[in-house]
Amino acid sequence: QLLVEMDGFVANEGVIIIAATNRPDILDTALLRPGRFDRQVYIGLPDTKAREAILKVHARGKVFEPNIDFSIIARGTVGFSPADLENLLNEAALLTARRGKRRIGMAEISEAELKVVVGPEKRSRSVSDKERKLTAYHEAGHAVVSYFLEHHPPVHQISIIPRGMAGGYTLSLPKEDKSYKSRSEMKDEIVSLLGGRVAEKIFLDDISTGASNDIQRATDLARKMVTKYGMSDSLGPIRFGSDHEEVFLGRDFSAAPNYSQEVAATIDREIKAMIQEAYERAEDLLRKHSDKVQYVTDYLLEHEKMEADVFRAVFEGDPSAKEEDSAKEDSSAEKDSSEASQEDKPE
Repeated sequence: QLLVEMDGFVANEGVIIIAATNRPDILDTALLRPGRFDRQVYIGLPDTKAREAILKVHARGKVFEPNIDFSIIARGTVGFSPADLENLLNEAALLTARRGKRRIGMAEISEAELKVVVGPEKRSRSVSDKERKLTAYHEAGHAVVSYFLEHHPPVHQISIIPRGMAGGYTLSLPKEDKSYKSRSEMKDEIVSLLGGRVAEKIFLDDISTGASNDIQRATDLARKMVTKYGMSDSLGPIRFGSDHEEVFLGRDFSAAPNYSQEVAATIDREIKAMIQEAYERAEDLLRKHSDKVQYVTDYLLEHEKMEADVFRAVFEGDPSAKEEDSAKEDSSAEKDSSEASQEDKPE
């Protein structure tokens, strides 16, 4: 019926039909002929200015503390979709209500941001001392390796508290919006992903299933570099494989690759070489800075979380001084929050 209405034989020139899809590649060509859906508008992720404007739209009807700056929040939410931004403020509002406050503050927004990115915190999950120690070394490995990588975003927070499906996390937030990724950036990302597995091997002399997702992501990224982005020196700037990387709506599972078995073997060797090189880089960094890994691990086992300023102080100065400053700031923030809540109470 939709095609009949769009065939152009009826005097309905004033009717415009708009549709949206995340998979334009699987649309029937009959829908895309002239006179039908013949105008396509690509809507990507919003940039900093767009994120700020979207946040202000979803902030209507919510009460915020005076120090809230949406431009700062927008700069810290690189890669968020409009739906993520709406969810961010809704989660912050819920956290504010749970804490008995009347105004949404930066603390609630920061916590909501973590919930959107990583998942809800699960402090009730029972974790043995052995698992906590393994998680602490694993996350410390990610963080320390990331610090020394030139093209990797800075570490924002490290935690061994389970969130979502993860037993712990090392959160790195990009500083700016980017449309492209360089080969150096992707290589550093693979090194960072393997940091947790390497730390387990070096400091515990054992490995676990905790690195399975890291390995999968590192392998997928290396495969794309070789087959999709043409970043292999031996294979050159050639695209290998189909444009349709996912099987969708009954697409043929058994479609033959468009390259020979010899090329397939070369692709496998290139991927393995990339992963091996990244593994050795991570191992070299962690052995050189084993004292930093041990300090971060001990801190995580004691405090469960490590913020960016304390983490940077491990490499740049006296971490104990930073810890004292953080403790003072936390107590001051709690005092301010308490005073604010007293002021907010009705007479």
